Amino acid sequence: MSVRNAIVLLFALSAIAFLAACGGGGHSVTKAVPPPTGGFSNANLNGTYVFSVSGTDANNAPYAIVGTFTANGAGGNGKGGITGGAIDVNDLAFSGLVANAPIISSSSSYSIGVDGRGNATLGTGSAIPWGNNIVFDFVLQDSSHGLITQFDGNATGSGSFDLQAAGATPTGSYAFSFSGADATNGNPFATVGNFTFTSGSAISGLEDFNDGGFAYTDQPLTGTVVLGPSSTPATSLITTQYASPGQTYDVFAIDASHLKFIEMDSFGTLSGDAFSQSSPAAVPTGTLAFTLAGFFPSTSSPSAYGGFMVTDGSGNITTASTEDANQGGTVSAQPVTFSATYTAAGSGRYTLSTPPPFAGGTEYVAYPSTGGLLLLEIDSTGGIMLGAAYTQTGGSTFAASEGYGLNLTGINLNGTGGGTGPVEVDDIAEFTAASSGTTISGVIDENFEPSGGTNYGLALSGSYTAPDSNGRGSISATAGNNSTSTLNGGFGLTFYTVDGTTFPFIETDSGGGQIATGVIVKQNPSASGAAVAKSHSIFVARPLIRPHDAHRQQR
Repeated sequence: MSVRNAIVLLFALSAIAFLAACGGGGHSVTKAVPPPTGGFSNANLNGTYVFSVSGTDANNAPYAIVGTFTANGAGGNGKGGITGGAIDVNDLAFSGLVANAPIISSSSSYSIGVDGRGNATLGTGSAIPWGNNIVFDFVLQDSSHGLITQFDGNATGSGSFDLQAAGATPTGSYAFSFSGADATNGNPFATVGNFTFTSGSAISGLEDFNDGGFAYTDQPLTGTVVLGPSSTPATSLITTQYASPGQTYDVFAIDASHLKFIEMDSFGTLSGDAFSQSSPAAVPTGTLAFTLAGFFPSTSSPSAYGGFMVTDGSGNITTASTEDANQGGTVSAQPVTFSATYTAAGSGRYTLSTPPPFAGGTEYVAYPSTGGLLLLEIDSTGGIMLGAAYTQTGGSTFAASEGYGLNLTGINLNGTGGGTGPVEVDDIAEFTAASSGTTISGVIDENFEPSGGTNYGLALSGSYTAPDSNGRGSISATAGNNSTSTLNGGFGLTFYTVDGTTFPFIETDSGGGQIATGVIVKQNPSASGAAVAKSHSIFVARPLIRPHDAHRQQR
């Protein structure tokens, strides 16, 4: 039984209605969209899934959604059904809006194509001031994991979903990473830390914050995590020195090693993941692929970094480490080398410094976990960068004729083409690599806000370079049909092999218009079972930007 399954989701959307509602309709197509291929169907979505999406609404305000849905795995060419679920919504645009499990319509459905791309509509009625529906666009990695975006005119955001294990009960120690915005000024806000269950539902641990470039480090954390019956929220009350009397979150358990959190109080819109942490927790030895996102201190520009950090097990990040950077649309000569040291600084907590561990910052905190080495900038330079590093266990190029899902989330500095200022951009795509060389072809869907515009089913084509000996590769692609295209007309990505199946990336276009991070995952429509279900969707931080004064929200 789901941890929270008393509310019913509506995922009712026919393919015809979905395409008619999306941007891009009515254009004659001169660039052909390749026919989707693959082995997916509605039967691949079967069970209860925990999902999260965070991003920007139509008012240019930060928001977050975390929830569950239960799919019935209906096969064939018809719609699959959703038989239960619950959602929490936190949006700074609406004074006091912290919608805890709003009432959702009882009828429900979803639809998945052969390439693993799917769409759905969640009916919220009058529970939140967005209208009656929330539209989602997603791509499946397998039957247990997927990448998801909000895909309507109300908001745009990115996230992931994972199959929930039955009877999941959190226990032991966890490291976490949450991000969003503070409620006072709408500034980018992030926190990483850890906690251990000490007695019953009580927890204690450590926490580091970065609020708009101002760090609050090594804070003591106490509180409770209480999983209620299936008809009530699972709640965590976390007390720290940063916020009084404390921060309140709702918690959704995926399994005993992976939890999703969403802040449900008046302090901010934090959401994110917690992963089990071993004891003693140690920084992994070897090569770790990483991505970081946030803003650069000197210009407050959105920035993204990625690369490989090489650790020696003795407190050193060696000079074999390399990094790529996109700072406000300016891409540095790729790649550059760096080095640093890391030091134990508390139970399950490390600091990275001396010399600066990454471009743009002088000190980071790191919490090892089963979901990666969770990273946050904590220096006094005025910047904020958040991300994670993953132990590299092997690598290969894209397999010929295999399918790959992609989620990109970032900031487009040029807006909607009319000079309206920065907008958030979120893409879902699926592509295959040609058997005869280094080309890719597929389909891409894009949403952006504010002044949003959804484009569904655009052609995606381009080329890629196979990963080098370190595991670094690149993709250059165009995206569009006739007069309709994505905001950037495509993308240039630098990606980093983790295990041959998972490829985090940053955008490294030369045009300077877009700063983005994301992940590519190898698809497997036949994968199932406990081992697949227990693997995690990769954690990807989204680029952040300071809001304009006119868009700062007060609660």
